[in-house]
Amino acid sequence: MIKKTDKHSLKRAPKVLVTKIGFDGHDRGSRIVASALRDSGMDVIYTSPWQKIKTVTKVALEEDVDVIGISSLATDHLLVPDLMQKLRDEGLNHIRVVIGGIVPENEEKVLIDSGVAKVFHPGTNLKSIVNVIETLATQAQNDEERL
Repeated sequence: MIKKTDKHSLKRAPKVLVTKIGFDGHDRGSRIVASALRDSGMDVIYTSPWQKIKTVTKVALEEDVDVIGISSLATDHLLVPDLMQKLRDEGLNHIRVVIGGIVPENEEKVLIDSGVAKVFHPGTNLKSIVNVIETLATQAQNDEERL
């Protein structure tokens, strides 16, 4: 469960990496979400589709992101547990990961169990996405400070 935190406890604007891993090239939804995040005042790093886990991890480290948003309209979300492990291996445990797209209920549990903070399904209100990501960014910044 995501706890709502005080917006003013952010140390800097939330920094979010919006990306697609694997072979899923459907990026319209991720572009819309990236724009909504940017319009809300977040720093957004947007990558082209077809990223490798190693590349996503490298960009997350270099850009000092708080949250990684993965868009999945195929089955590429099944690669996310590998991403979660790679983030842990690199000492990036504070980064929160969310997934948006078509994720069957039985696969959602696997993702949450691997450390994914939230799965957004088609039709989720953009304001809800912005609010959740802001909360997760605050948590990530607070956790990073403790490391």
